[in-house]
Amino acid sequence: MAKKSIIARGLKRERAVAQYATKRAALKAAGDYEALDKLPKNASPVRLHNRCKITGRPRGYMRKFGICRNVFREMASEGKIPGITKSSW
Repeated sequence: MAKKSIIARGLKRERAVAQYATKRAALKAAGDYEALDKLPKNASPVRLHNRCKITGRPRGYMRKFGICRNVFREMASEGKIPGITKSSW
């Protein structure tokens, strides 16, 4: 599991991106790049990184489910994800 501080930092960035989204869009449309540069760096959506909602793992993230591959496999085996079954042929 990821460190709690890393998970908290990611959540803080998500809040900053949401807070400045309309202002950022307006400045981009106006072409005011000097004012855009003065916005907080963490308000940029580029700085976000997808993490597993359960463990906070940054790699092996499955966008459709919002979890990492390890948790996905465990949950699928336990039948906790609707419509997903282990394949057999």
